[in-house]
Amino acid sequence: MVYRLLDCPDWVYLLREFENLYRFGSYGGSKAIRSHRRRVRETLSALIASNPEFAAREAVNKPVVAHLARAMDLGERNVLKGFSRALGRVADQLTWEYGYSRVPRSLAQRYAYCEILGPRGPILAHPLILGFVLFAPNTTYPQHSHKDIEESYVSVAGAWSENDAAVYAPGSLILNRADQEPRITTGEFDPCLLAYAWVGPEQRLAAPGMKLSSTKKERRSV
Repeated sequence: MVYRLLDCPDWVYLLREFENLYRFGSYGGSKAIRSHRRRVRETLSALIASNPEFAAREAVNKPVVAHLARAMDLGERNVLKGFSRALGRVADQLTWEYGYSRVPRSLAQRYAYCEILGPRGPILAHPLILGFVLFAPNTTYPQHSHKDIEESYVSVAGAWSENDAAVYAPGSLILNRADQEPRITTGEFDPCLLAYAWVGPEQRLAAPGMKLSSTKKERRSV
């Protein structure tokens, strides 16, 4: 039997949270940020309307998933509480992974991501990828790159910084252009959960070729 998105209401509601976030959340910013938000929400709206195929993936955990319940508890207390609740409805179906052929041992204990919409599903789509990244407290995610892909992060829970520029609270949106190499650090005591969106050429989204740009020993945030 072939399932479609509309056969899976919990996943529809989660996508609606993404759509609302990129339509109504994080007002302001530059022309580039507004353009990115519009591209994400318009592409997502069209995908939802097309009722894409839903191909359930095997649920896979990584060590950092031990912090997910706490991250969702924190998310229930802030402006994105609906987002956190919608994620909680499908939490036991998520496929957590690393995305790199080789991951430093310390990072493998403190980081993972899950794709919810994209070329590999579970909600099958080719022009857009949506998902979540989870970090343990006091983690540094080294500089990394994904060629030709424009990326945004939105804080769902926890405090974090990118390239030591500022501290971002829940609801904040950060845009990384295709030529940028972000480096993320998280707060000392709480996990950090970020929603992300990728846009770019379909062939690149299907094979992003993620690379860690630095092999230096992981530094801790304070």
